[in-house]
Formats: sequence, C-alpha cells, structure tokens
Amino acid sequence: MASALLVGTAHAQSPPVTPPVEPPAATATTPAANNDNVTTLGEVRAVKPEDEPLDLYRFKNPVQPAPNRFSRTWSEPPSPEQVSLSGGYLMMGINAALGAAGKGIHKLTGGRDQIQSATARPPPELTEAQQQRALQHQDGTP
Repeated sequence: MASALLVGTAHAQSPPVTPPVEPPAATATTPAANNDNVTTLGEVRAVKPEDEPLDLYRFKNPVQPAPNRFSRTWSEPPSPEQVSLSGGYLMMGINAALGAAGKGIHKLTGGRDQIQSATARPPPELTEAQQQRALQHQDGTP
C-alpha cells in the first residue's frame, strides 16, 4: 500500500511530457527573401565599468546638518555581523569596560598620550668662527 502511494506521488510530481515542436518547413523562396532583410550588429566592444555604478534610486539627502553636541558622542550601534566577529555582546562589554578603565587610569596618572604631535627642534646655530670657515670653504679657498 505504501509503495503504491509513493509511486502515485512520484507521478504527480513529474512534469508533463510535451512532444517536441518541429520547425516549419522552408520553401525555396524563403531564404532569398530573408537574406535581403537580415540585419547584423556592428562591432561590439567591452567597456570597463566605472568605479561606482550610478544608482538612480539611491536617496541623496539635500540637507547636511552641521555637527552639534550630540554628534560628538553618538555612534551607530554595531551590526549583528560586527558583534559576532568581535566575540559577542559579552566580550564587547568587557572590552569597552577595560578601555574606559584604561582611559581613567591614564587621566589620573597624568601620563603623556600615546600619540603626540611632532615638535620641531630649532635649526643648529653656528658660531662666528664656524660661519667664517664655512664662507671660506664655500668660496673654494682653504
């Protein structure tokens, strides 16, 4: 009984068989008439795509608000992919707490920042005797 049901469902799921369609028979006058109306494409060349494809449906907001006090502290929440790549919400919370503790300790100790701006030293000053010697050698006299 079960095998009969399986065979019945298999026949019900198979697509119906359609007989192949044969092309119409060509007559002697048809090829000559088609040769006159045949259009061919010209040369086709592949064009390198631009850097960013033009998206006509992308919304471009005409208003660009100036930065304010809220934009300094606001950051977008992480996507689920970013959360999974960084170890989950628990690891992200632990890392955020460690970072905040590190900033607090750094502020309390008054240490120098890890990234500091460059300060240029003054150019070297020559004494009067060194300037005279440099002028003599510049002229070519020893």
